[in-house]
Amino acid sequence: MRTMTVLSRDWTFVKQAADAEEAARLPGESVEVPHTWNATDGQDGGNDYHRGTCWYVRQLDKPTDLGDRRVWLEFRGAAMSAAVFLNKELLCEHAGGYSTFRVDLTDHLLAHNTIAVSVDNTENDRVYPQTADFTFYGGLYRPVLMLVVPACHFALGPDGGPGIHITTNVDPHLRHATVEAQAWIEGDASEVIFTINETRRAAAVVDGHASATFEMDHIRLWDGLRDPFLYDATASLASGDEVACRFGLRSFEIDPSRGFLLNGRPYPLRGVSRHQDRWGVGTAISDRMMREDMDIIRELGATTVRLAHYQHAQEFYDLCDECGIVVWAEIPYITMQLSDGRANMLSQMRELVVQSYNHPSIAVWGLSNEITAATPVDDALLKNHRDLNDLCHALDPSRLTTMANVFMLETDSELLSIPDVNSYNLYFGWYLGELEQNDSFLDDFHEAHPDMPLGLSEYGADANPDIQSAHPEKGDYSESYQCIYHEHMLEMIQSRPWLWATHVWNLFDFGADGRDEGGKHGQNQKGLVTFDRSLKKDAFYLYRAAWNKKDPFVHLCGSRYVDRAEDVTEVKVYSNCSEVSLFVDGALLGTQRGATVFRFQVPITGEHLIESKSGACCDAIQVRKVDAPNPRYSLSCERAVSNWFDREQVDPDFYSVVDTFGDLRKNDKAKAVIDRTMKEAAASRGDVATRVQDNPALQRMMERMTFLSLLKQGGADEQSVQQLNRVLQSIPK
Repeated sequence: MRTMTVLSRDWTFVKQAADAEEAARLPGESVEVPHTWNATDGQDGGNDYHRGTCWYVRQLDKPTDLGDRRVWLEFRGAAMSAAVFLNKELLCEHAGGYSTFRVDLTDHLLAHNTIAVSVDNTENDRVYPQTADFTFYGGLYRPVLMLVVPACHFALGPDGGPGIHITTNVDPHLRHATVEAQAWIEGDASEVIFTINETRRAAAVVDGHASATFEMDHIRLWDGLRDPFLYDATASLASGDEVACRFGLRSFEIDPSRGFLLNGRPYPLRGVSRHQDRWGVGTAISDRMMREDMDIIRELGATTVRLAHYQHAQEFYDLCDECGIVVWAEIPYITMQLSDGRANMLSQMRELVVQSYNHPSIAVWGLSNEITAATPVDDALLKNHRDLNDLCHALDPSRLTTMANVFMLETDSELLSIPDVNSYNLYFGWYLGELEQNDSFLDDFHEAHPDMPLGLSEYGADANPDIQSAHPEKGDYSESYQCIYHEHMLEMIQSRPWLWATHVWNLFDFGADGRDEGGKHGQNQKGLVTFDRSLKKDAFYLYRAAWNKKDPFVHLCGSRYVDRAEDVTEVKVYSNCSEVSLFVDGALLGTQRGATVFRFQVPITGEHLIESKSGACCDAIQVRKVDAPNPRYSLSCERAVSNWFDREQVDPDFYSVVDTFGDLRKNDKAKAVIDRTMKEAAASRGDVATRVQDNPALQRMMERMTFLSLLKQGGADEQSVQQLNRVLQSIPK
């Protein structure tokens, strides 16, 4: 019989040591695992969080009455590379911070033992990720377990897999499924007993492998949110070892015109992306925190989640299985191809597929994310993607592959022909351009490639809930503009059912230590929910209104926008009810019928209680008329650059900030001015922005933008804009 012991206590963390012997000798800090050493400095900005080799040390007594049983250690996440020493002897090395790996201790055990694990998140050119817009937390941030198994046991070594795989072929119309159960064995065994739904099959072991086929009629489908039913499968050996998993019976299809189909029916995948970290905790999150994240996804009514940009904890895939959330799973092959990273890229994909194979929630394997942001589409990049694609299909012929393409990637690129389906990350209306360009980009692609399924893998706008505006605009980091942005994007998505999947970037704010913007340090603030999960931004309720039809509610936007200088203020209500009434100081202002977004114009003269009601649902906010905008609602620098230019005298024979990038770059002096400004702006957005600013495709897209639009996006104050304009006005055309 297999036993499992969680090794959470009695670890010593040593931040720096020359080797395992020194690490075991130093006093260090007493910690519990899961643990990350970047829980604080990885979230405070400055791009200066500790990246190095640290150590975890623990004493381990040899289990009593061991006999011929084997002792393994299982590490469920050691970021980013790890080496395991037992009594100063190196037993195992592993590269990749997001997957499970195991090491057999048995033949090296003494009565009393010292385990020393070096964990390294140092920058290098061989282990992904290295360039991306999130913090690469270091540590033993997922559980460590000791497994004791019989001499003959289900495989623990290869690729960290569970030892059992379930492959299904489902006919949802006939309610019939063919299920193949496979197991891999280490040791001397003649047969495996597979059990599914109380039906047993004996299968002979040949070269360490056994398989059995089950024909199942009158099946109950895994049917997304409607009915995420799970079956149980077990495999057992005469030695007493047993492994188990859950699986679901479902079929997935992706059609270029009908979108995603679940069990033969259109099933729009509309949802969010998730990073696993949390404020003050980093990646060392608990099961309770994962369940809280899933509760928020369910409240939202999402049908899908993109688990970005790496393999997430198996416990979270379990939650997706249980709750009927369709998953996009991917590896951290991201932003920039590493010069010596090919082997690691392939091994991380192999581990993702092998370890996550049984989860019915997973629909697609993601090959890469925005890899062309800082990497040219050359023979090496194409070969890597073809090999990743082939590897996925060899390991798992039942699922499709996809990739998330940066919006600068040309829509006729050869790269797009490699995965089964494609998606784009679009940020028009935030980083550059206007909101309507999202619509035209998708429509143009769909028209040019009618047989190629297309999704929207990322879209979003940063919002600090403390920042509010009566006149929100792109780049102001206001909660108000985030609402406008997502209102447009939601409407756009709803009118394009052929989009096979759409994922908001992001469900939660997350750690990006290189960022310093929007009034916060070290955070990407595109989340619909704050980093600590304590506050749902207004835009969260927009999607809840559109996607969650089961739980009626009304939500009044602007609860944090109390002091208002305008005489008539717009009050928006997000609701999944068909009729909403608005009351001001107890008096009915009006009633509207419609869907999702209800807008009211409310005259204000003093302090007012505003209430929205629909049946038993209600919400309320308070507003107060003030003489001037409250400065606490804006960034520390003044952003009043919208109308000042109308007052400036511009000589059309000289360059100015209202000229386009394309025109400015034709002149060496003007180009030097804008390049210097862009470099300074990129620095505030961290490592990734600095590396992609010279991307030629991005430069082509920006040629039609005005310099003024960039300055507004970057939060420039009026004085800075005026000064830059005067510099340009000294350069003749």
